Amino acid sequence: MVVAHSEPSTSAPQKKTRRSIGKKKPAKVTREGGEHDAEMAEATSQNPVTDVLHDAGEDDELMIDTDAPLDVSNQTAAPAFPPLPAGAGEGTLKSETRRVPIPPHRMTPLKKEWINIFGPLTEMLGLQVRMNVQRRSVEMRTSKHTKEVGALQKGADFVKAFALGFDVNDAIALLRLDDLYLDSFEIKDVKSLHGDHLARAIGRIAGHDGKTKFTIENASRTRIILADTKIHILGSFQNIKVARDAIVSLILGSPPGKVYAGLRTVASRMRQRSL
Repeated sequence: MVVAHSEPSTSAPQKKTRRSIGKKKPAKVTREGGEHDAEMAEATSQNPVTDVLHDAGEDDELMIDTDAPLDVSNQTAAPAFPPLPAGAGEGTLKSETRRVPIPPHRMTPLKKEWINIFGPLTEMLGLQVRMNVQRRSVEMRTSKHTKEVGALQKGADFVKAFALGFDVNDAIALLRLDDLYLDSFEIKDVKSLHGDHLARAIGRIAGHDGKTKFTIENASRTRIILADTKIHILGSFQNIKVARDAIVSLILGSPPGKVYAGLRTVASRMRQRSL
């Protein structure tokens, strides 16, 4: 019988230290691409601070500068044009034309007052004006001397006011002031009248020798044209309302004395507001 004796090892047992415990063994490579991952893991564990700074630098390189203008000319097929200078659009405005028809009974006064009509349109507004006798109209268009944008509309209102029957000196106020308007309505818009009833309504508005019409004009600071059943008023918005209310009261049958009393009250209030 053979007895084998084992000799005790002379080497002392290895003690585990914190450093050896803290070290992690690299993971075993199980795939073809795992070797590269293991090397990256070892490099990261050796110097983590340097790797963090390196990653931050890469992130900064990948950030897009939003303040800088993007060049999208290569991405889209639309052409890119440089911006126009400040005064480039002044000479490219298209000329506009306006034609104002003239009634047959106003053609003779138009020919007599043509100098007084032609002058303000060309000097004050810088428009080109001509009288078309065949078409019985006044034609206007803008030119390089036209400065205001609404000059053509002002000129059309001025000629239209003269065509409706207003005096040239009254109609020219449309060119000098901005808050003047034209208002037109018919008697049948207020009340449907026929025959003698319509004639009496027109007589109440005009008055004896035009006295009632002049009183309304002076009290409301407007100008009124009574053309058969049509009534035209020239003035500011508030004054037109005062004159229209007085005329409507006369059409509905109110006596002139009652309308005069109302006009006196309104005129006194307007004087107080002006002060």
